[in-house]
Amino acid sequence: MKAEEKMKSPVEERFIEFYEKWMCQLEENLQRLLKVSREIPHRTEREALVSRVTTHLKEYYNAKWAAAHEDVLAFFSPVWLSPLENAYLWVTGWKPSTAFRLIESLRQTGVPGESLAEMSEEQMKKVEELRVRIRLEEEKVEREMERQQVALADRKMVELARAASRVSNGGLASEENGLVEVALKGLLSGLERVMKAADCARLKTLKGILEVLSPLQCVDFLAATLMFHVNLRKWGIKRAGPHEM
Repeated sequence: MKAEEKMKSPVEERFIEFYEKWMCQLEENLQRLLKVSREIPHRTEREALVSRVTTHLKEYYNAKWAAAHEDVLAFFSPVWLSPLENAYLWVTGWKPSTAFRLIESLRQTGVPGESLAEMSEEQMKKVEELRVRIRLEEEKVEREMERQQVALADRKMVELARAASRVSNGGLASEENGLVEVALKGLLSGLERVMKAADCARLKTLKGILEVLSPLQCVDFLAATLMFHVNLRKWGIKRAGPHEM
């Protein structure tokens, strides 16, 4: 069966609708950020917009966690993303350390007056301390993800797979299938925990960076972040074509 012919689950159908609306709002927020950055309004206006954008970002994770509780595997191979977007994923989302590379790239633009190019030494010290802490969290998530993958090939799972094969050939279906269901439920629960741990690292990264930056720097950082994700989606859809989405 081709990928495009695969029937979508109810969770996938609902999340596709949610994600499309959420992305439209993300683009609207991007335009607001770019406008605020150019117009240089009052500090309170910048802070209000930053709060609005971060609330919108958190809404994604709330919806994601609710949907993943029903079908966590949908988020490890999301049908609402293009192949390019899927290639960028790290444990169902963006990798936290990329935010620090983005800050470094923005600092090195060398354009006079660029807010992030004018970060103080104290700010950079705090950002570096955060980067080290987040890297430790990334490594913890990666170790746990590896543990879940290894669990799929441990002796008990292999025995259950063989038992399930015998069941399909006329064995004791109820008992063996029950054991398989219990084992799979445990694995899916483990994947859900790993996904949430990765998401928490993402949210900690975002929160930590915004706490260090000034309101104008927050606006510019969020604008660059949103622009990357919006453009990644546009590039991915253009390359894949509508028939693959």
